[in-house]
Amino acid sequence: MKLKITVHGIAYEVDVEVLDDEQEGYPSALPYVPSMPDTQTSSSIPSPLPRPNQKKQPKTAADASGSVTSPIAGIVLEIKCTAGGVVKEGDIVMILEAMKMKTSIAAPADGKVKTIPVAKGDNIREGQTLIEYE
Repeated sequence: MKLKITVHGIAYEVDVEVLDDEQEGYPSALPYVPSMPDTQTSSSIPSPLPRPNQKKQPKTAADASGSVTSPIAGIVLEIKCTAGGVVKEGDIVMILEAMKMKTSIAAPADGKVKTIPVAKGDNIREGQTLIEYE
């Protein structure tokens, strides 16, 4: 079947083929099958080097002196500690929100909270001080 069409003011004459109901207008694509790497170990692959023995030094309140800064820009959603309060390493002290994602801020070490210079709902920038320790 021949048709005449106009696109942007230019006339074209095209041949159109009518397909049966069972035929599709696009060729079928081959399914993607990812190849799996060879699971057999090869002698040409070197073994990993052993890590040097390093004892982890326990963190103390003296290590906590300083401040905790924000890793991202966002909004202070929750403050889970108080000025003058004692926190332990790993305790969640604050929750930030950025782009509908919540980020928990953990205490880096055992210590006493000196000040919290931000409040719930504050907009903060990356690197801004969130908590100061004694």
